[in-house]
Amino acid sequence: MTDDEAERERLLGKLTLREKVRLLTGATTWRTRAEPALGLREMVLSDGPAGVRGQSWDERDPSLLLPSASALGALWDERFVERLGGLLAAEARRKDVDVVLAPTLNLHRTPLGGRHFECFSEDPELTGRTGAALVRGIQAHGVAATAKHYVANDSETDRLTVDVRVSERVLREVYLAPFEAAVEAGVRVVMAGYNGVNGTTMNASPLLTDPLKREWGFAGVVVSDWGALRDGDPAGRAGLDLAMPGPDSPWGAALVRAVEDGRVPVSAVDDKVRRLLTLAAACGALGEPPVRAAAGADTSVGADARVDASEEAARPEDADTHTHTDTDADALARGGPGTLGPAGAHSASGVPAGADVDVDVDVEAAGAAEGFDRDARDLLRRAVAASAVLLHNRYVLPLDPARLRTVAVIGAHAALPRTQGGGSAGVFPRHVVTPLDGIRAALGDGTRVVHVPGPSTYAPPPPLAPDLCSDPTTDTPGVRLRLLDASGNELHSEHRLSGRQLEPPELPGAHTVEITALLLPGTTGPWTIGVGGFGRMSVTVDEHVVLDGEFARETDDPAVVHVNPPVHCVRVPLTSGHPVRVTARRELAPGTGRATVVTAAPPRPDDRAALAEAAVAARRADAAIVVVGTTEHGESEGYDRTDLGLGGRQDDLVRAVTAANPHTVVVVNSGGPVELPWRAQAGAVLLTWFPGQEGGAGLADVLFGHAEPGGRLPTTWAATLADAPVTRTEPADGRLDYDEGLHIGYRAWARHHRTPAYWFGHGLGYTTWAYEALDVPDDLVAGESFTVRIGLRNTGGRPGREVVQVYLAGPPGPLERPERWLAGYAAVHAAPGERTTAVVRIPGRALRHWDEDEHAWRTRPGPYRVLAGRSAGSLPLTAVTLVRASG
Repeated sequence: MTDDEAERERLLGKLTLREKVRLLTGATTWRTRAEPALGLREMVLSDGPAGVRGQSWDERDPSLLLPSASALGALWDERFVERLGGLLAAEARRKDVDVVLAPTLNLHRTPLGGRHFECFSEDPELTGRTGAALVRGIQAHGVAATAKHYVANDSETDRLTVDVRVSERVLREVYLAPFEAAVEAGVRVVMAGYNGVNGTTMNASPLLTDPLKREWGFAGVVVSDWGALRDGDPAGRAGLDLAMPGPDSPWGAALVRAVEDGRVPVSAVDDKVRRLLTLAAACGALGEPPVRAAAGADTSVGADARVDASEEAARPEDADTHTHTDTDADALARGGPGTLGPAGAHSASGVPAGADVDVDVDVEAAGAAEGFDRDARDLLRRAVAASAVLLHNRYVLPLDPARLRTVAVIGAHAALPRTQGGGSAGVFPRHVVTPLDGIRAALGDGTRVVHVPGPSTYAPPPPLAPDLCSDPTTDTPGVRLRLLDASGNELHSEHRLSGRQLEPPELPGAHTVEITALLLPGTTGPWTIGVGGFGRMSVTVDEHVVLDGEFARETDDPAVVHVNPPVHCVRVPLTSGHPVRVTARRELAPGTGRATVVTAAPPRPDDRAALAEAAVAARRADAAIVVVGTTEHGESEGYDRTDLGLGGRQDDLVRAVTAANPHTVVVVNSGGPVELPWRAQAGAVLLTWFPGQEGGAGLADVLFGHAEPGGRLPTTWAATLADAPVTRTEPADGRLDYDEGLHIGYRAWARHHRTPAYWFGHGLGYTTWAYEALDVPDDLVAGESFTVRIGLRNTGGRPGREVVQVYLAGPPGPLERPERWLAGYAAVHAAPGERTTAVVRIPGRALRHWDEDEHAWRTRPGPYRVLAGRSAGSLPLTAVTLVRASG
């Protein structure tokens, strides 16, 4: 027993049973309980992974907003992900957060998953490596990361109750694999999902014990998803350690009685408390706080992300690593092959915007504002470009600003983009650089930029924002929030910046939430005004009641009740320049939550006229940039999608613009796959995901050649939903059978011999590559790692980066395996005409399979094909290595 373990035992011995059990339920929604007698303070948890919100939904306390997790999956760059993890840690430290609820390690099993934006990939290897990198980046700074949602919580339909049926082998090889990688990376918290697996809810699942705690040796805390613990005794006996939120849960006094009655062993409670104490010690919440780094010490994110030899040695022996011939060519000027390409472009920080360099963000100085904010914004801007996936390019990109007199920027998403997905992981960004902002800033006064919004996307109206309304009490931009008692008397009043108030103050006697604003219409016509929430709600416009009703709560899903409640709308005729007083009221009845949202949107344009206007603008411009995307209610926690359409008349908009101007770039603003029926007609198609707060700046860097689009698809995109092999998200009689087994994503496409629109791993840069040689060992012993070398040459006219991917295919025989599976990857850089070699280390585990009869990993001897290329559908190089039995 170590000294630290002995100290934990000493502290544990000071607690009574009731004191132990008390620690196992949170103190509040976001805080654990303190125990002063042990020197244990509260620990603060906060949602992730796109940002660290803190303990409250308050738009006055903004956060840095990162690109979505699907964008991080598109990086195929663990060092970059580590730096972004360090940025999350810096935000956590700034907001006094100890535990960040990220990364999400569930998979893109079907393209209809509503929460794809929060997950990295369809592939367990890419997800595991990306998630482990984020864990390392977060935890390098005394903040704990959380691997969630353990396990098979891959869709949203009936997620609170669904029972996923999946075989032991498929669990091991596909869905548990990313969590195993996170444990190897040292993750300190694992969150158990709402769902059940094979008949048992995850909060009481034996999977929490084996493989998580015993086989993998996870020494941290297993926390419930919020409100997921429903049956105290089974979870008390199982591997769940912490029930959130507090202060109430099915444990408490009931768990004390269960221990006293012998239904739950006291040893189970002791183990849970030990784990909480270990987590607290790691986060500096037990005993004296840890000593911060001395002034002048290198505490930057970039520094922590640079792995030295000793750190490499400390990592698991079987972890994937890679090296490559790196010429730093991305630091060179970027010109052609497009017909409009600049050279010598630099970012505001003075380094080439496409350079593969570290951006140092000083975590210790996170509260020092200006310098930290500048470096953080620069890192986020680079992340946008590095994750952007160029799906298609007919020599249109990059655009040359010197040859552009007029640019038409078209689409509602250009001015009001989706920067993040919907649901509990949302944050309030300090600012957002829209695509229109970024393009205008990049082109300057020398180019005329025309914006045409096009037809409506038919999205729900957005919450009231300061640019549209003012507080009638202070006459400042924003709204007035009041709490009233049952007689209508004011209990509380304050100025707020948004009509979206998810956590109005809780006061004794509060009966009604009221939000009032002076709305200044900029357009004459029928405005859409709405109120979101549950229970009794009303809306008045200049004292005229326009909506009044009782709106029953129809779901228990906390993401819907507390974060994204349905909005009920009415159309009201308004006149441009004539302000009106809008007041929304919502009664705070038990069981209806607190979230109250007031929304407003101008009249929808006539679709035909809007399409014609967009086509005219495109025809008159030197280049057109169309920004299309999904809506908040199309990709959100709590809902799965029912189709892959963009919504509204966006497809018609793209067709109209591409017909009018061959130099049309279509920018796709979505967190997951969408259908692109016009893709062959577009000059270029660029996917920017949900890019976070710096999306417009990073987009402009790519459009005008200051940075190469560095992303590669982390999931396969279907041409149409009907083509996709795996689409089911709807349970039958409470069960969702994973009948496809091992074959999801590109594996399913290959098994069914179907061709998608874009394969997993696809992504173009601004140069071209020839794959020339593949070197693999002639033979190897089962369980051994081996090295693959791929020779390739930059055949284009620009320096560039290529992500070289290696897949395996098993020997013939009765054992069912995927047609091919990702085993490793590495990125290389090369100047025009230069040859380089990608060196990819393949871990021994990549060849193994799970034997359900022996409940163990096995590697089948025989010839394995090694395939190398640039995507799961483009693998020009093949070799064979013979795997011999060990021993």
